[in-house]
Amino acid sequence: MKLEKGTPGFGILCGVILALIGALVMIIGFWKALVLALLFAVGFFLGSVGDKQGFIKKTANRIIPVKDETPINIRQEITRDQEQYTAAPKVTKEDGE
Repeated sequence: MKLEKGTPGFGILCGVILALIGALVMIIGFWKALVLALLFAVGFFLGSVGDKQGFIKKTANRIIPVKDETPINIRQEITRDQEQYTAAPKVTKEDGE
């Protein structure tokens, strides 16, 4: 049985995992299950990522940009978007559709 996205085996696996998560939430409660899932995620991270420091730096740089980058001028972006919208051809619905 192949466990690739879009295959029935993968669908069954996802269904079983979600059923187990649902049973866990009903048995121990939402917050305890959430803490357990968070601890699992931390353990998975510690076990699966080889270069932890590089991964954290790359993720932090994606979330918090470098100071040298110029900030976005929101008025300029809105004006540019409005110009693109008005320049786009209008799509009309033809009779019979």
